[in-house]
Amino acid sequence: MVSRVLVTGGAGFVGSHVVEGLLAAGRDVVVLDAAPRPAHLPGGAAYVRGDVRDPAAWEAATAGGVDAVCHQAARVGLGVDFGDVRDYVADNDAGTAAGLWALHHAGFRGRIVLAGSMVVYGEGRYRCPAHGDVRPGPRAPADLDAGRWEPRCPACGADVAWATVTEDAPLDPRSVYAATKVAQEHLCTLYGREHGSPVTVLRYHNVYGPRMPRDTPYAGVAAIFRSALAAGRAPLVFEDGGQVRDFVHVRDVAAANVLALTAPDPVAGPLNVASGEPRTVGDLAAALADAFGPGAPRPEVVGGYRLGDVRHVVASPERAAERLGFRAAVPFAAGMAEFATTARGG
Repeated sequence: MVSRVLVTGGAGFVGSHVVEGLLAAGRDVVVLDAAPRPAHLPGGAAYVRGDVRDPAAWEAATAGGVDAVCHQAARVGLGVDFGDVRDYVADNDAGTAAGLWALHHAGFRGRIVLAGSMVVYGEGRYRCPAHGDVRPGPRAPADLDAGRWEPRCPACGADVAWATVTEDAPLDPRSVYAATKVAQEHLCTLYGREHGSPVTVLRYHNVYGPRMPRDTPYAGVAAIFRSALAAGRAPLVFEDGGQVRDFVHVRDVAAANVLALTAPDPVAGPLNVASGEPRTVGDLAAALADAFGPGAPRPEVVGGYRLGDVRHVVASPERAAERLGFRAAVPFAAGMAEFATTARGG
């Protein structure tokens, strides 16, 4: 039985909710985070302030022994531009390597649950009427400049329709962040193979909810829209707003982590963590504006694009349901209403 868990990044957005869930499940928790201990973190968790890039910080956090590691600490989002590459690789890949090095020298053979991401898939799954499942390449800047947003069949150039992505899809990272998340998966999987540690990779889709970072270049689209509305500005929607995603509430993501850490039998391999309710980015902006009330500015579709963005990526949640017993519980409308209220309350 897993009784004591190390949660890296446990002061952060997802990590703090995981800590709450583990404590509620009766587990002892040690948090490793570079930030000062926040007021929202429950008092029942032990706290080690340290940088995940420093093996000594991992050694301090595991000094009393742990049965499982939940690795949430990471630099997220698309960032500013390629100039962020060193920071992403240092925080995500070197940080993971430092931790695995420390675990190796400690002889750790317990569970590892990694916060993965749907960005490892690149564009999602598409179907061509003539060629079946196809994998469009990166969208060409010339097409994007002309407002041609939808990918096309690489074999015949025909329109394609999105379909749900399963965990067996080839990995195709299309941003620096995505490349570092692929490397994290590979490093953890190699550790597990050598040490006999079960490794679960939870590939989060678009997570939102309380404590989501805001007003930074690394914030997610939900936080960007929420911040605009809280300031009395219209959310600015790129492309035509038709980009399809799966927005999953942070409490559901935390629940998936707790299941992966405490299930009687560990579930190895990657699992999509998604709501199963695909929505467009335009839907997201409209739902948040509705939740802010009738006086809120309406979203504005402004075109434009970010080159690292993909058009559609929607997960199949079935494997997580079958193997882990995870189903998202927070409906989209209710989650967005709560998210808007959180914004107004600061």
